[in-house]
Amino acid sequence: MKTEFATAMGRALDQVRAGDPAGATRAIQDLLRGREAGASGEPAAQGATRPAPAASFDGIEEAEVLGGRAPRAQAAPEASAAPPRRRMGAAVDALRRLRPKGLASADAGRGAEPALPTGARFERLHHAGPAGARDYRLYIPAAQPEGRPGLVLMLHGCTQTPEDFAAGTGMNAAAERHGLIVLYPHQDRSHNAQGCWNWFRPGDQEAHRGEPALLAELVRAVAARHDVDAGRIFVAGLSAGGAMAATLGATHPELFSAVGVHSGLPHRAAHDVISAFAAMRGDGQATRPAAGGAPRTIVFHGTADATVHPNNAQRLIDAAVGGRQSTARTEQGRSPGGRTWRRETHAAADGTALAELWRIEGSGHAWSGGRAAGSYTDPAGPDASAEMVRFFLAGA
Repeated sequence: MKTEFATAMGRALDQVRAGDPAGATRAIQDLLRGREAGASGEPAAQGATRPAPAASFDGIEEAEVLGGRAPRAQAAPEASAAPPRRRMGAAVDALRRLRPKGLASADAGRGAEPALPTGARFERLHHAGPAGARDYRLYIPAAQPEGRPGLVLMLHGCTQTPEDFAAGTGMNAAAERHGLIVLYPHQDRSHNAQGCWNWFRPGDQEAHRGEPALLAELVRAVAARHDVDAGRIFVAGLSAGGAMAATLGATHPELFSAVGVHSGLPHRAAHDVISAFAAMRGDGQATRPAAGGAPRTIVFHGTADATVHPNNAQRLIDAAVGGRQSTARTEQGRSPGGRTWRRETHAAADGTALAELWRIEGSGHAWSGGRAAGSYTDPAGPDASAEMVRFFLAGA
């Protein structure tokens, strides 16, 4: 029992450090029931699959790596004095109490269909091409633009679904006001054990292979089918999706006119699982600015984000501005929901905004101004979706 207990607690601690308290609790509960979940600690990068997270642990922040183990933490000395079963029961209780403030439930919106205005469509489709295949949802607005429509590629975070992400961000409503099509590809658990975009793998950081190639291929196919204006194609994402959005901006600047990153990391911030955890802690390697600068970039990040360190936001801005001459301006405000924010803009000589950084005071790992119908949202913050669309179209 001592060996089993040590193994189970080691796995649980790994999962807590990786931002998966629900998985840690399951591992402990499995042992309490007399059966260990053998695959729960295996690295997803090696092809292991895991059961879906338990539905009862809402509001828990998920790490955006989950391709391997975080560095192992040591158990508190006082924990070893109690019998194993009592210690594990106490651990389960502690994990159940993990709930960050200000976040909508992590299980909110699971499978929910966002409300649609009359005449709009939210299609369920599948793409298969030379670079790979993915299911996706496509929002077609009821409002028809005067000219050709624009398109926003939306990349969800770990454990999320396109439906959940659409409901939580409210991007469909923001896009409807401007006649924009919104594309939500689904990264399911066959591609990553927690449904994360694999932003930290070298094979998924280049233009002509891996997930960047697949996503660019998907965007081009949808854009051709709907006669999208090539100068109005944008990408945005949350966390792992935000990191992949930054990668797409760096690898396909000819395709994406602007990039939105929420609670994410810069392109090539990591090259494996260990460096990914370091980057998430804020210890990642410096990101080299793209030659001539990246596409216009808007960044949102909560100052209380405990999953992806907020200093990644500044690195994203530095990479976007590059060595270009720009004028910086800062302003502060308060959202109707009570969040204080600080906005820093970098404009070119002609006044075009090259980059924009929103720091949301007290917000955690969550989409600012999101709806409670979706997961990982902070309804109290300024509306990130509306601000991203405003920023995107200002330079189109």
